[in-house]
Amino acid sequence: MVGGLKFLDPEIFILREIFSRLSIYVKIKNMKARFHALISGRVQGVAFRFFAEHVARTLGVTGWVRNLHDGRVEVVAEGEKEVLEEFLKELKKGPRLARVEEVEITWEDYRGEFLDFTIRF
Repeated sequence: MVGGLKFLDPEIFILREIFSRLSIYVKIKNMKARFHALISGRVQGVAFRFFAEHVARTLGVTGWVRNLHDGRVEVVAEGEKEVLEEFLKELKKGPRLARVEEVEITWEDYRGEFLDFTIRF
């Protein structure tokens, strides 16, 4: 102690700094998010909704998928941002018979609105 101040061992100070930064990184990495996607191409009549539901449930993503009257498929999904990015990769591929031409994505704030992933009719 010098002048009422307690000095920390430099190794302890460094460890505290590392854990502090790691904690921030883990919080950012595990951030929850939401996206709204409009998928166009040959995406109706090829089991795209069932494909999306299966992938979402496998990954633990919540939300819904539905066909639109203009031939596109609409998806709203919530979950960990990293998992949602993986889900989007799969949506861009689609099922075997699909031909995805475009995916319009809007990222939104997480709302915690859903308990599971469903197909809307």
